[in-house]
Amino acid sequence: MQTIKLFSFILLLLLAGCDRSGHKIEVIANPNGEEIDIEKLKTDIGGLSTASATMKTIHGDIVFRFYTKAAPRTSARVMQLIQSKFYDGLIIHRALPNFIIQMGDPTGTGNGGSGTKLKAEFNELQHIKGTMGMARGMDKDSADSQFYISLTTLSHLDGKNTVFGQVVDGLDILPKLSKGDRIISITLNLKDLTTN
Repeated sequence: MQTIKLFSFILLLLLAGCDRSGHKIEVIANPNGEEIDIEKLKTDIGGLSTASATMKTIHGDIVFRFYTKAAPRTSARVMQLIQSKFYDGLIIHRALPNFIIQMGDPTGTGNGGSGTKLKAEFNELQHIKGTMGMARGMDKDSADSQFYISLTTLSHLDGKNTVFGQVVDGLDILPKLSKGDRIISITLNLKDLTTN
């Protein structure tokens, strides 16, 4: 029975489903293994989900939330990677003062990823301090698992990368992070998730 539950949980993490009309939806699994439609997560007036994630570093914790309506596929994929512990132990492979810090590459070179490319979800969200976006190559649909966090306002990046999240606590930790620092862990908080 435990094996079946574990298999079901993993399957939900890896796959997106369809609703009855055939419209593709992005899903994640809650701690009970139940399917959650990412676009039905509660959001605040600014579009940030009530679902949050905590990134533990040697300098302190960074809490961020997701733009699940503006970037549903990307938000779902990052949540799936967090739930599978993909990011735990990875290094920050790029840290440019007054610009960005970047992470999410298991090779630590800036050339690796999870092996799943994401279709771009460019949106109108602006890059301010703490904005989280997907790193990509020349191909607009080449984002994978690597993401960056803006250390300041970066309006020249607006509309050119998929913005999927915002740091809501721990902004003071960001400038302390350096190339080579490890992400101890990232965990999801999935309380009070869905709309009525």
